[in-house]
Amino acid sequence: MSNLSTAGAIRPTAAAGSPSPTIDPALKKVAEQFEAVFLRQMIASMRQAKLTDDPFDSSATDNFREMADTRTADSIAALGRFGIAEMIERQLGPRGGSK
Repeated sequence: MSNLSTAGAIRPTAAAGSPSPTIDPALKKVAEQFEAVFLRQMIASMRQAKLTDDPFDSSATDNFREMADTRTADSIAALGRFGIAEMIERQLGPRGGSK
């Protein structure tokens, strides 16, 4: 299994002495929320691939799992390891898409 921290290795670093562009905090928050939504969808898809029948399967259990998956996706997005939010920030932030 690969280490998720290696995703940070592809992030570009600012050259020495060059000012880094300031990211709008609202854009950063929305980009992180988008990444969380993406991760929620990915987790939900993985949950659909049930390998066995759950003896405790009920609507209450489903609701609890959905809440837990939402919290997990939010936590993963807050770590920024997938890089989706960062790509959105680069695309829509200052000098975004001007290459």
